[in-house]
Amino acid sequence: MSRDRDAARDRDEALALAPALRSHIREFETYEALLRKWQKSTNLVAAGTLPHLWTRHFADSAQILDAFPNIDAVSKIETWADLGAGAGFPGMVLAICLKDRPGARVHLIESDQRKVSFLRAVSRETGAAAEIHLGRIESILPSLEDRVVGVTARALAPLSQLVDWSRELLLKNAVGVFLKGEDWAAELTDSRAADSFDIRTFASRTHSSGRIIAIARDFGV
Repeated sequence: MSRDRDAARDRDEALALAPALRSHIREFETYEALLRKWQKSTNLVAAGTLPHLWTRHFADSAQILDAFPNIDAVSKIETWADLGAGAGFPGMVLAICLKDRPGARVHLIESDQRKVSFLRAVSRETGAAAEIHLGRIESILPSLEDRVVGVTARALAPLSQLVDWSRELLLKNAVGVFLKGEDWAAELTDSRAADSFDIRTFASRTHSSGRIIAIARDFGV
């Protein structure tokens, strides 16, 4: 009973942190059930985060859609590429939240066949606006340059590497939105991205010392 109360509390907190989740609660319940099932045979997320799945993974990902109310270049993005999608954070979460928006599509790039199989199962069961690509980022991303205007990643690589992978897209006026942890400031300094791009940082709603880093050639605001 205590476990059920904790799970309900975690979900309620997630919905408060990321209102974008509210319109698709049933789909996220399906996502949760699939993740818990597949986790038994495939290492999708750190086991210690499972009791807080809604806040640590769903809300952390969905906050991207609520974090930039004054930057139209981000808030209106409908086509995304998620680098190293893993268990679908943030890409699959975005694909579910955007599923009812005409023309929306999230391209999830993942090189692990088992995780790709999981992502395809989630996409089928939730009707997510997702397209799953099996392969390495440097092989897949160039083929998407004319189809996406937003690039995202979480817990994948240092910011300098993310910018290197995304550079051609960013130079074509795409926007990079990257979820970073407590080392975000050092990564930002090391990346030298400010030499070429406009950078905005926003406090994470789910990680007290984390930041959401938005990068573009010109935000125009």
